[in-house]
Amino acid sequence: MFIDYAKIFIKSGDGGNGCISFRREKYVPKGGPNGGDGGKGGDIIFKASKQLATLVDFTYRKHHRAGRGVHGMGGDKGGKNGADEIIMVPCGCVIKNYETGEVVAELLTDGQEEILLKGGRGGKGNTHFKSATNRTPRYAEKGKLGLEMTIAIELKLIADVGLVGFPNAGKSTLISRISAAKPKIADYPFTTLKPNLGIVKYGDYESYVVADIPGIIEGASTGKGLGIQFLRHIERTKILLFLIDATKLSEETKNYQKDYKTLLKELENYEANLLDKPRIICFTKIDAIEDTLKAKLKRIKTNVDKITISSITGENLGELKNLLWKKIQEK
Repeated sequence: MFIDYAKIFIKSGDGGNGCISFRREKYVPKGGPNGGDGGKGGDIIFKASKQLATLVDFTYRKHHRAGRGVHGMGGDKGGKNGADEIIMVPCGCVIKNYETGEVVAELLTDGQEEILLKGGRGGKGNTHFKSATNRTPRYAEKGKLGLEMTIAIELKLIADVGLVGFPNAGKSTLISRISAAKPKIADYPFTTLKPNLGIVKYGDYESYVVADIPGIIEGASTGKGLGIQFLRHIERTKILLFLIDATKLSEETKNYQKDYKTLLKELENYEANLLDKPRIICFTKIDAIEDTLKAKLKRIKTNVDKITISSITGENLGELKNLLWKKIQEK
């Protein structure tokens, strides 16, 4: 199960209270205070791991609390610090304050750690408050309370290439042909309900990652169709490959611009910076169109790179892999 969004409650540990205590040894007259300090509360720590690929664990556990500090004891014995709560998440997670929407952490690399909430400080024992004028202080500090927050965790896939297109544009078929990914493929819209990652081998030792993003429809940036469930994954891709179904184009071929501009508009409405990414226009399913239309597609002049392919017959898939690799290296 692929889960890319979770809402959870987190709380750091309370600090332990300081102790009020006095020495009671028989041969130590007027022994004085010896109350120890309370322990510090545990921190809430998020850690990224490349071993994880989904947020599914958070559907079963929605409350995370760090350990509280132990109270101080007599004999100048300090309380034990509370245990930290280390929460593992996949690489590529953005953590936001659920109430305000503020980004509080971003975990991109394997092993990266962020302390989200610090534990409460332990209270001081009465031994800290003795003085020349107060040799028997009968008070100690209480431990500070831990912090709490409701957060939203968003997983944004990290990939070199993001496949962008309307439903049934051929994204799933393409990624299944150029990588070992096995997405669901069918002849009805929205067969892809979750992003799929495929590793494309290039040459003997090189490779790059392609993300098959669920299909965009007009109005997706406002929540229609699968809405922003997929758009967040496009943010971290280096290159956008726009797939346009050639079987839906007329002999004039100009109507491809309508689909292309609609896709660009949805990306811009979601995040204007997405239009700064390198783009490639890819006409798919050319095995199912007439040779005259195929020739016209090749003659189309655009301000970005374009290519025509057939994922069924494999036509120009090698050229596409080369073009993607070239763009990645330029990036």
